Amino acid sequence: MRSTHRIKTALVLGVLCFLCVLCGDSTVGLASGAQEPGAPQTVSPAQLKAAIDKLGDLDYATRTNAARTVRRTAGAQAAPALMQAVSEHADGYVRYRALVLLTGFNDPRAKDSIREAMSSPNDRLRAVAYGFFEHNPDSAMIPAFLDALEKEQGEFVRPALVRALASEAVANAPARPPLVRDVTRGQDYFRSAVIEALGDFKAQYAFDAINGVAKLDGPLQSDAAIALGKIGDKRALETLAAIQHTAPKTAQPSIAAAICLLGVNCDSHENYLIETLKFTDKNAGFQELLRGAASGLAALGVAGRADAVEALLTVGMPSRDPTRAPVALALATVALRNTPMILKALEAQKDRGPAIDLVAEGFDMLEEDLDKERFFTAVRRGFWQAPAGSASRELMQTLIGKLDF
Repeated sequence: MRSTHRIKTALVLGVLCFLCVLCGDSTVGLASGAQEPGAPQTVSPAQLKAAIDKLGDLDYATRTNAARTVRRTAGAQAAPALMQAVSEHADGYVRYRALVLLTGFNDPRAKDSIREAMSSPNDRLRAVAYGFFEHNPDSAMIPAFLDALEKEQGEFVRPALVRALASEAVANAPARPPLVRDVTRGQDYFRSAVIEALGDFKAQYAFDAINGVAKLDGPLQSDAAIALGKIGDKRALETLAAIQHTAPKTAQPSIAAAICLLGVNCDSHENYLIETLKFTDKNAGFQELLRGAASGLAALGVAGRADAVEALLTVGMPSRDPTRAPVALALATVALRNTPMILKALEAQKDRGPAIDLVAEGFDMLEEDLDKERFFTAVRRGFWQAPAGSASRELMQTLIGKLDF
């Protein structure tokens, strides 16, 4: 998706996802790569129900085609059916997939289903609910988020809850103290998620806490450095300049990216990341440095640096592992966080196939289903809005086929 924290765990999640049930299918949907319909479709109630029931099918083609059918059904028909599935379906995984798909229809009634999901014993449902509120802030939810923060320990739920609260804390001071507290409290995995979220939401109020972590050698130093860059407070330069001389080599890409994000000597720091990526691609034995360079370029790409995205594509397209996976994850992160940027970069490629394949591999390694659904929704909407025969529409069609949505 999504960032430094997610790239760190994505390789593990990518292995686990082969053991999980993923997207949905039905006999009604398009075959992968078939021409996308030019507008939402109407299907019979029986066909829609059959598709929803197959969202958890063990066969990949079946569940993928089912999700494709639901996504292309007109919202007025699909949203009520999905809401019913979320609340009533006997299969917990189908309920989860139905909730993910429901978020793509922008139906105001969906909020009721999402609020109810926050109290579900199903970890996946809770994570989707919090993820939805990250992107759709509602200050009325702050008390519920604060209450949940004291109890929630789900490994993939708490980071989503933290991000939902951080999105509220942008404009609501009462949401801030527990986030600042958790910068220095708890397991490193959860602290990393907090630091990342505070950076992404430019939490100036957390500067001192994150700055303190950046000064300390350890596993969170890189996370803190990147977060300082995202926050954009130039006071961070003193800390970043100091740790450039003391931090281990593996932390240097994060520090360089952070300084670039602050707008200081950005071209030279970006070039350092690009050259590091090229070096570690050609020379085995520097895997951690390679991941750091890819992650740093992803952060710059999310921030709008086109050269960073181009470098990832240039190095990544002809590459093999161990280079390929970190680069693919970095590009998938840009796709989820700055969709217009990745679409522009892909459209500029003379040979789009290898570039899209690389992004697709990154998607396969991420379990960020809600964020992927947001990407799918944007691409599908872009397809419907683009003129027939245009380069933009051709790109969207190719993405839809390659990414199986």
